[in-house]
Amino acid sequence: MKIKMHSIDGKWKRYTLLNDNNMSIRFLDFGGCITEINVPDRNQHIQNVVLGYKNYQDYENNTNFLGTIIGRVAGRIKDASFTLNNQTYMIEANNNSHHLHGGSKGFHQIIWKTKPFQTENTVGVTLTHRSHEGEGGYPGTMDVSVTYTLNNKNELIIDYLAKSNKTTAFTLTNHSYFNLTGNLASPIHNHVVTIDSDTFVELNAELIPTGKKLHVENTPFDFRSGRKIADGINSTYSQNLIANHGYDHYFILNHIKQDDICIIDETSGRKLTIKTSQPGVVLYTANSSIENLELEKGRSKQHLGICLETQASPASLHHEGFPTIILEAHETYEKQTVYTFGIEE
Repeated sequence: MKIKMHSIDGKWKRYTLLNDNNMSIRFLDFGGCITEINVPDRNQHIQNVVLGYKNYQDYENNTNFLGTIIGRVAGRIKDASFTLNNQTYMIEANNNSHHLHGGSKGFHQIIWKTKPFQTENTVGVTLTHRSHEGEGGYPGTMDVSVTYTLNNKNELIIDYLAKSNKTTAFTLTNHSYFNLTGNLASPIHNHVVTIDSDTFVELNAELIPTGKKLHVENTPFDFRSGRKIADGINSTYSQNLIANHGYDHYFILNHIKQDDICIIDETSGRKLTIKTSQPGVVLYTANSSIENLELEKGRSKQHLGICLETQASPASLHHEGFPTIILEAHETYEKQTVYTFGIEE
């Protein structure tokens, strides 16, 4: 197990975590951006399986949120406003008239304080930040920590911990775009995805939840037994068309199966399983605004990566019956998502 730190232009730190299987993870203290996850295929060829910019400077204008920590609230908040304890809070409208991923100066745009650690079987870094009252328009001063841990089981463990001195809206996620073909060999059409979920949330034309939960049965959103992403990309189903030929939807997890989510790329043999304590996940298939970016292995294009944003639902601010994002004053926010990389047998 090894951990390395490298200075980027004297202003950022880049950490590399390496386990005994030659799996490695690279990330920045800026935004907590995961820039590389290097894992073997069935022939033991080690390649990067996440989208990352060729030039680190591009993370400063990272409107696609590649690899970042998202906060204070992951997802879209309708009309950039919400009401808590009979007080209405107006926050930044950075996605048409709505609020997206914490706003333009959210957690993806800060330099986190870092503290590396190493044990016999793990290496990692804890990133911390104090978010002050009114930051982004949100109530409460918050102490937030996100810990990245790599072990010899080829697991990346992300632990989220936070506390606020006032009741506030809060849900964190990581926004890495996965492409298991390795080094962006091809788009994600043939990735086979399994999600332990019976229900997804309907969106309107502005990608805002309508408040209606739909059953996955007999739709391209039924991932319970596994299906290719191409099914949704090529579908004429209204919810796929609304998402610009793909997925940008919240699934409520059953938490019944051993793994909540699984992705397999049959060509390379790579397999990613995800287990989370979060109540749901947004499946996003890079349907728009990601074209022609200069990435490490070439220019980006539509459907080049798949995000699995484990989180609670911002729809809970405006609709009943959704996993809440309300964090009560002095209550501890504690969530974990585990990404396990392996080979499909």
